[in-house]
Amino acid sequence: MVMNGNDAGAGEIGEGNLPGRQAGLINRRSFLVGSALGVGALGLAGCATSDSMSLAEAAKVYGPVPDEKFPIPAIDVSKVDPKYYRRTVRYDTKEVPGTIIVDPANYYVYRIEDGGNATRYGANVGRDGFRWSGDAYVGRKAEWATWTPPKEMIRRQPEAAKYARGMPGGLDNPLGARTLYLYQNGAYTLYTIYASLDVESIGTGITSGCVGLLTQDMMHLYSRTPVKTKVVVLPA
Repeated sequence: MVMNGNDAGAGEIGEGNLPGRQAGLINRRSFLVGSALGVGALGLAGCATSDSMSLAEAAKVYGPVPDEKFPIPAIDVSKVDPKYYRRTVRYDTKEVPGTIIVDPANYYVYRIEDGGNATRYGANVGRDGFRWSGDAYVGRKAEWATWTPPKEMIRRQPEAAKYARGMPGGLDNPLGARTLYLYQNGAYTLYTIYASLDVESIGTGITSGCVGLLTQDMMHLYSRTPVKTKVVVLPA
């Protein structure tokens, strides 16, 4: 992963096309495949407490966010397995409230809450051969961060050289609207938790180890996660 000033670029895009508004989410997905990163309305609704959130409820949670620097479109919730909708669940752990736990085997991210509960989000995770586990912490946060392709990717895809000095934040940027950068012992691990508009990626292992949440879920988690928050990544 390549750092770019105070904004972090990250990851390799796949062997697909480079991003652009005309290509839309197809190109965003091409960033995810073989990538270290892929590229609701806040306060509209909390987490569901039942096993089955209705499509109407999900449409509110994952609705458009028009007041962002780059207005965020609504998620097509009909394309998301309802088990990956945000909800509150019971979660027994010794970790303190606020801790983030990544469960790559089941494609979930949990934020530990008070009273033995957790907020659970559906996620995409690393593909076979790119998964990792262990303890980390949020060393840095960014909104609409700059993405910089690594040299290895530029050698494979020379057309990516136009982003060698960084791709500005935006809807086509693989980092998405919000990014949490994971550190260990003061060093950046090259892994992140990031925002994705690619609904079909949720519940799959397609990245090079990073973890993606639907954009509205990532914004919800980001707003409640300070720097230094502990992150536990479970074995897959």
